[in-house]
Amino acid sequence: MDLRPHLIAERHGVRHEILVGDITKLAVDVIVNAPNTSLLGGGGVDGAIHRAAGPELLEECRRLGGCPTGSAKMTKGYRLPAKWVIHTVGPVWRGGTHGEERLLAGCYRTCLDLALRSGIRSVAFPSISTGAYRFPVERASRIAVEVIRAHLDQNPLPESVLVVCFDAATYETYARLLQET
Repeated sequence: MDLRPHLIAERHGVRHEILVGDITKLAVDVIVNAPNTSLLGGGGVDGAIHRAAGPELLEECRRLGGCPTGSAKMTKGYRLPAKWVIHTVGPVWRGGTHGEERLLAGCYRTCLDLALRSGIRSVAFPSISTGAYRFPVERASRIAVEVIRAHLDQNPLPESVLVVCFDAATYETYARLLQET
């Protein structure tokens, strides 16, 4: 198993890579959080980001009034190496008949659009909805790659996009998909 970063795309000087790691340790402009609709902390990536950022993140999230599934809101990064956090609520997998794929694509699109409008140069995404929300990794990774590639083909920012996988199995799914496309 090769866990070195895999290049997804390099177009117009923009790099899109996948890697295994801890998203809270990355010194990028923005890390993406995958919280529940309250934005008030939880488990998985959301809990790790809240713990690393400190209590100030929770206080700012309280003022945001939540976030609907498929949308995104941005906060400061506080104690994180990242300057900002974009919070996007991924869909819970309910068999694929409740618009889950459309909602997941919306997560990636709204985050990338927000990054573009904010002049963000580097973004790190987790594998949204593939943990506790049980979205099949194969489908989720295909959606992520397609939406990110389409955005990068049409926009100058962000210049760098990372997909940070929590485990080797998710990474291997992304890596296999890249070899197929």
